[in-house]
Amino acid sequence: MALKVLAALGLSAGMMLVAGAAAAQTQGLPKNDYGDKASWLCRPDKIAGNACKVDLSTTVVQANGKESVEAFHADPKAPIDCFYVYPTVSNDPGVISDMNPGSEETNVVKVQFARLGAKCRLYAPMYRQITLTALRAGIAGKPLPGQNDPAMRTTGYNDVVDAWNYYLAHDNHGRGVVLVGHSQGSGVLTQVIKNEIDGKPVQARLVSAILMGTRLPVDKGKDLGLFQHVPLCKSAAQVGCVIAYASFRDTVPPPANSRFGKAPNENQVAACTNPAALGGGKGELHAYLSNSAPISGAAAPKTVWVKGKPNPTTPFISVPGLLTSECVEKNGFSYMEVHVNAVPADPRTDSIEGDVVLPGGQVSADWGLHLIDANLAMGNLVHIVGEESKAWIHGKP
Repeated sequence: MALKVLAALGLSAGMMLVAGAAAAQTQGLPKNDYGDKASWLCRPDKIAGNACKVDLSTTVVQANGKESVEAFHADPKAPIDCFYVYPTVSNDPGVISDMNPGSEETNVVKVQFARLGAKCRLYAPMYRQITLTALRAGIAGKPLPGQNDPAMRTTGYNDVVDAWNYYLAHDNHGRGVVLVGHSQGSGVLTQVIKNEIDGKPVQARLVSAILMGTRLPVDKGKDLGLFQHVPLCKSAAQVGCVIAYASFRDTVPPPANSRFGKAPNENQVAACTNPAALGGGKGELHAYLSNSAPISGAAAPKTVWVKGKPNPTTPFISVPGLLTSECVEKNGFSYMEVHVNAVPADPRTDSIEGDVVLPGGQVSADWGLHLIDANLAMGNLVHIVGEESKAWIHGKP
């Protein structure tokens, strides 16, 4: 995949946290109307243009090359909700994106969020994020007019807070809710939790938070840090907790300049909670890998799933037993280490895609498997949300 695909999936963790921290103190642009269904990518009552109502069918490819198709079924009567903030994907021309969803937003919802509809009602607001256009201009040292205006930089956070408050006032009705984000979305949600939820009455409705592709700081040896009352999840039966991780191959660990895996100060570490083994140790990843381009303009995977056979046509592929993961602390970094259980004698593929590849074919190791953080553990996360839902309902006053 080209570097532009990486940019389309997120800002660096440092940029996310700085922008989010400032947002709590800055008034942004005029507010969006979240009473208008057009301001949402997904809502249970959104019929036309609901980005979560998509084909999620999956071909399950066994190690022996046998294939079967797994259908997806959403649960319209799910007892809890999920609220999603997507990563940086907008190709709009200005500093901040407009509120008109493009294929960038709808495709990333398909990859990172829609499958959770098996366990929860889905809410995904549009928000006016800093665009890729502005991001590229800033990297090139030629910021767009107004790009450094704090009001512009914090509009996205303010939008998400407004969408969250609208949801609480009009849709929640005391239901449990899982917060889900990736990369910039995780950074925004980190600040929403810190400023709006942590230690406040609404925390009683927090089933969990899933913050992927980020570096949430926790105190060394502790389950708390930036959050004072929202600990790391240790089991699927635990509620009111957070799952946070950034993934790297075991063969390509974080280099010294990695954007993920380190906390801001030496008394903290970047949180790592492995969805495949919340209690610690190694576990099998139940991945749903993309069988098509993850976002508009991105290259489709080139993987041959079974040697000598044409590739399946379903949008997703599952590969039982191929991938395992473990949270590790190595060389000053804390991250989710992913191992590919290659068996050359088997007809199934012995590799996966997901690295950021620079022009010329060089892997950009500092980003790890950021492109597929969500894909790698999606099946595990669906299971966890289902178990957390049962636990939250059982413990509800």
